[in-house]
Amino acid sequence: MSENILVQIKEVVDKYIRPALQADGGDIEVVDFQDNVLSVRLQGACSCCPHARMTLENAVGNTIRQAVAQDIEIKSV
Repeated sequence: MSENILVQIKEVVDKYIRPALQADGGDIEVVDFQDNVLSVRLQGACSCCPHARMTLENAVGNTIRQAVAQDIEIKSV
């Protein structure tokens, strides 16, 4: 089941999150998904941005939870 969720997550990232981050000079890499915890790595301008934590929780986390499942936790690696 987690593979199916991971496919859904990657589709949401590719369609909604990545274009927004790339517009600001950043990007995102989906690293892992286990036990309902999604590990991602912010890249480019997003990796060193002082607002990276807010981007991770608000833009990435909220978008994925709304589109896929409410109980997914997001962490940066």
